[in-house]
Amino acid sequence: MPPPGAGTTAPRGRGHGAGQGQRGVVGGGRGGCWRRRWPFVRFRWVKKERARPSLGRQFGWLWTAYAVSSYGTGLGFGAFALIAIRVLDAGSAQVSALSAVSLAVGAVVAVPSGPWMEYRRKRPVMITMDLVRFAALMTVPAAFALGALSFWQLLAVSAVVAAARIAFNAASGTHLKALVRPEQLIVANARFESTMWSSTVLGPPLGGAAVGIFGPVTTVIADAVSYLLSAIGIRMIGGGEQRPPRPAGGAAPFRVADLLDGWRYILAHRDLRLLLFNRLAFNGLVMATEPLLAVLMLSTLKLAPWQYTLAFAVPCTGGLIGSRLSRRLTARFGPRRVMLATGTLRSCWPVWLVFMGPGAAGVVLCIVVEFALIVSISAGSPVIATYLLQQLPGDRSARALSAWSVSSSLSIAGLTALWGGLATLTGPRVAIGIAGALLLVTPLLLPGWRKPLAGPEPAGPEPPPAARQPRARAETT
Repeated sequence: MPPPGAGTTAPRGRGHGAGQGQRGVVGGGRGGCWRRRWPFVRFRWVKKERARPSLGRQFGWLWTAYAVSSYGTGLGFGAFALIAIRVLDAGSAQVSALSAVSLAVGAVVAVPSGPWMEYRRKRPVMITMDLVRFAALMTVPAAFALGALSFWQLLAVSAVVAAARIAFNAASGTHLKALVRPEQLIVANARFESTMWSSTVLGPPLGGAAVGIFGPVTTVIADAVSYLLSAIGIRMIGGGEQRPPRPAGGAAPFRVADLLDGWRYILAHRDLRLLLFNRLAFNGLVMATEPLLAVLMLSTLKLAPWQYTLAFAVPCTGGLIGSRLSRRLTARFGPRRVMLATGTLRSCWPVWLVFMGPGAAGVVLCIVVEFALIVSISAGSPVIATYLLQQLPGDRSARALSAWSVSSSLSIAGLTALWGGLATLTGPRVAIGIAGALLLVTPLLLPGWRKPLAGPEPAGPEPPPAARQPRARAETT
């Protein structure tokens, strides 16, 4: 039987004259349609297949490695701040310094990584950075077991991890362009975004429970092991990797001026320049309030650690929603409109955190605000990441991505230190409110308000078949 209201004749424009191959379609829903079989009036349900883009086996391993390390990071969410507050009795200024100084030192150390890795294979760089992070993090539980853990060790480990993360991200972004076709970048970035938020949903509650049962350094061990597994996953990508071609004339001697090549390209590009300034302001102000929120919730409002982690874990389900909407919104409205809309919406929410109070009501307010913020961020982040990769030429990707990450880390470090001092003078609540008010003007820095976005960078020469192996049609993602 057809569904009620289907009738025995096809609506105009569907069954008759609607195009070849659609004769007899009389209606249906998202999952399929009712098809008439001529010459008898009989109906059968035909399921509509929704093709899921396949990005290949090699991307599947890269995605797996990212997922493992992302879930480890989710388990270790806020671990250093929690250890500093609960084990080392650190205050607002020290917790802010832990984030700010480590980011600044890590960013400075990572500056030479862009020119250094530009003409090297990216997978060995990524594996090395994972192993560096594993070794650095494992020193924390070792020192804790020996009773020798100090604030300065947390600071040093944070700096090493920050530097390795910048180098890893620059190599990973450049390698991604070689693994997938340009039109698949939005799909790949959306999958990374979805994975990151799903790990943030599950990681913090499990990490909070593990800390309560096994002790404060448990999640640090889990985070360290995740980097080791990530290195193994990257090693399993296989298929070989071409060494990037060097400029004509062979390798030129390294010059100090080469350190600034990434910034030169970004600042000379109209849209990337504005996008970088927006990123510095938005990310810096949002991340500057993270240690202040920890102090406000754990010290001032006396919330339990599980309430603190729950308040930031539940809203991360919005990241799954936003990342899944990103590709559809981009296909319907275009990257410019999505970038402007999400960039405006995400700046409206953090100011409401100033009204957070004690007890369940404060936790609920934090969940609602963070949920709206994360949906806006996760819907726009894949679009921004894809646009950035499309605008970067192949021979400058590593340097530009490294400069992008270094700039972001320095901005976060500077604003975190500034807001830590501001919180010492005014209290964490007032400092959070000031940051929220300043975030309201950050959409003015987005590109595309007056002029359309620039087109993608012209594609380079087609890679040989071995380099295109990851584009096989095996669905592993």
